[in-house]
Amino acid sequence: MKVIFAYKNFAAMRNISHIGLGVAAINTAKVLCREGYSAEVWPVVSAGDLQTRLSKEAADQVIISAPWIPTASLRELTTANPKTTFAVNCHSNVGFLQADRNGTKLVREAMDLEMGTHNFHLAGNCRRFATWVTSAFSVPCAYLPNLYYLVDDAFSQQRTFVDGTLRIGVFGATRPLKNLMSAAGAALEISRNLRAPLELWLSAGRTEGGGETVLSAVQELLANLPNVKVVLNGWQTWPQFRRVVGQMHLLIQPSYTESFNMVTADGVAEGVPSVVSQAIDWAPDHWKADVDDVLDIARVGRQLLTDNRAAQDGLNALNRFNADGLNAYRNYFGA
Repeated sequence: MKVIFAYKNFAAMRNISHIGLGVAAINTAKVLCREGYSAEVWPVVSAGDLQTRLSKEAADQVIISAPWIPTASLRELTTANPKTTFAVNCHSNVGFLQADRNGTKLVREAMDLEMGTHNFHLAGNCRRFATWVTSAFSVPCAYLPNLYYLVDDAFSQQRTFVDGTLRIGVFGATRPLKNLMSAAGAALEISRNLRAPLELWLSAGRTEGGGETVLSAVQELLANLPNVKVVLNGWQTWPQFRRVVGQMHLLIQPSYTESFNMVTADGVAEGVPSVVSQAIDWAPDHWKADVDDVLDIARVGRQLLTDNRAAQDGLNALNRFNADGLNAYRNYFGA
């Protein structure tokens, strides 16, 4: 069986990308290859680009990352390739759809397309999303989660904080639903409680849906405070970003809505724990905080900074998630 993960990439760089969907596809493909599947990642810029590649290289399964191809074009793809099974995999939970009107429209149209063709499926990389679709609309929705490729020695040593400058990372696209202001407020409280200088690392260069206001507000919050430095980390290739993550003592990812959260998994691979919300359900329970309570975020962060088992707990949790995810793909491919 040949499996293709196709994602939208204007840069059209193969095997390496700063685009989150590309990173997710690469990781999932690598895990499936390790399990004996033939899996590839195709960065494409349009449905026509995807069809051109399929006319040269036949595939059994094509999984399109996120709803972005017009429904009429999807219908043409399924008709032109009747022996290929296509899926559009939604990479957000229900709450985030409010920020993507076109994506919501395409999800609704995908439900109808699945009813009218034998080789197309709507899917979600979040079990809660897939279950909701089936319950709310009485239509099928496959569960195709992100898989994260881990080597046997995923990290050599957790970077526990003892003294010196405390480095806390709040990474990802700058969106209101990422709750960056609460993360920044918690980081400040942690540094004051520990009496440590703070470097707060933020992603820069990709603001979406009001993100510029979010970033400006965080900068205003921390402006002119002694021993507090905001470091804006520009978007990088994924290997470069992983190296930056590995220099943090703690990550804070208190998202209001998520379906996986690649940054938290990157932290796990580098031995760095994360304070997360309940939305990142695969993470250990003791990593989770009330994301509308900044002091609770800070409390969990302080505990993780002093817990020398925190990173190993994260690794165990991610391995369990991968094992469950592999079963989901086996079930889907066998359907």
